[in-house]
Amino acid sequence: MTRSLRPFFDSRAAVAAIAAAIAFAVTAFAPQVLNDGDTYLHIAAGRRMLADHAILFTDPFSFTAAGAPWQAHEWLAEIAMAMSYQVGGWSGLLALFAIAAAATAGLLAWHLGRWLAPMAQTITTILALACMTGSLLARPHLLALPLLVIWTAGLVNARSDKRAPSWLLLPVMVVWVNIHASFLLGLALAGGLALEAIAEDPRAWLKTVRDWGAFGAAAFAACLINPHFLHGVIFPLSLMGTSSLANVDEWRPTDFSQLQPIALAAAAALYVLLSRGVKLPAVRTIILLGLVGMALQHQRHQIVVAAIAPLLLAEPLGQALKMTAERTFSRFSIVASGAALVVLAGLAIGRLATPLVRGDGPVSPITALSRVPAALRAAPVLNDYSFGGYLIFAGVRPFIDSRAELYGDAALQRYAALIRPDGAVLDATIRRYDIRWSILSPNSPMVAELDARAGWRRAYSDRYAVVQIRDNSAR
Repeated sequence: MTRSLRPFFDSRAAVAAIAAAIAFAVTAFAPQVLNDGDTYLHIAAGRRMLADHAILFTDPFSFTAAGAPWQAHEWLAEIAMAMSYQVGGWSGLLALFAIAAAATAGLLAWHLGRWLAPMAQTITTILALACMTGSLLARPHLLALPLLVIWTAGLVNARSDKRAPSWLLLPVMVVWVNIHASFLLGLALAGGLALEAIAEDPRAWLKTVRDWGAFGAAAFAACLINPHFLHGVIFPLSLMGTSSLANVDEWRPTDFSQLQPIALAAAAALYVLLSRGVKLPAVRTIILLGLVGMALQHQRHQIVVAAIAPLLLAEPLGQALKMTAERTFSRFSIVASGAALVVLAGLAIGRLATPLVRGDGPVSPITALSRVPAALRAAPVLNDYSFGGYLIFAGVRPFIDSRAELYGDAALQRYAALIRPDGAVLDATIRRYDIRWSILSPNSPMVAELDARAGWRRAYSDRYAVVQIRDNSAR
């Protein structure tokens, strides 16, 4: 084999290829990847934009916030999701996200291999990917993960080489800002590592500020290349200011009452850091503590820590363990790399060739909605929060869905009162919106409340959903 091809088949590449194949297999064939109502919403938004040949700036889906300003800030991811669904159905959608997961795993393992020996590279990659499984869902954040890894690795490599980041990273930011709001974390990370560079060599602070400052300004300018310009950049901050997000599961603090991968990874990291005397720059330590704090405050940020922390720790860890991280070229690495690539290609073909039919589930009240008369579907509905995405996907205007930035604190607080339950709020809501029917989870307290009200009757129920109809005489 020629020397030019050897880097693609050495031990570092072999670990990366195997990680990519495993990540693709898990994502492409794991049913839980589709267990999120937002998947339906994003496909519907993408389909609407493809049909209209325009980005959405107002809400076209709900009946309680119809026509209200709404930033489709994940428009590029939504169009990609809609196109993959239109071409390959649910199998095509899963293939798209499996590719993103494989790219994330492969890139992460590859960059870790710069500083870590194959065994440490493998263990670190496994721990990082395990921490990501809780957020392994067909949503835009998964499509943004490869960009997060590329961006972080580019910044870390620049710090290791004592230089400013390459401007070749800027196109990454242009794509990232139109896929997911996590791009803002990329800007913050660049600022933090710039401070680290200044602290490392205070005598050259002027040159460091000039070089890193120019990159930071260019990165911010790249963020402005989005349909909403400055509003698209500050959107993540305004979303974080929504106080009612605490009622949404993914925005709640991490629950350690049950053992989670992130707890095992944190314990392993602490053991190595303390027992091996790993020395971290002060600024980098603060960055890592900030990331851990984000994961503790909001469980949705665990996946961010899993992608960034290993890259920030890799070089100091490799130095403490006195690793050379040499790229060994052997027959085993050739076979392993080649086999992983063949398996990856076979899995992709198998996924696309195997049709996937969705059935009823916690976010998919398919049968229940099919039992609702077509005429009634156009009438105002009171729906479960988790059903909003599917209703939009099926052409029904929901009472509420997961777009907290659209509905605002007042609507989210009203919905929280509905599920307490608060009978007075429920009656007022029915009158205000002239609610004609409901589709709710059997566990929702609103089901019993409506059962107890005159003029309401159950039209259908199963293990996932209950449909209740308000008779005309009770209006």
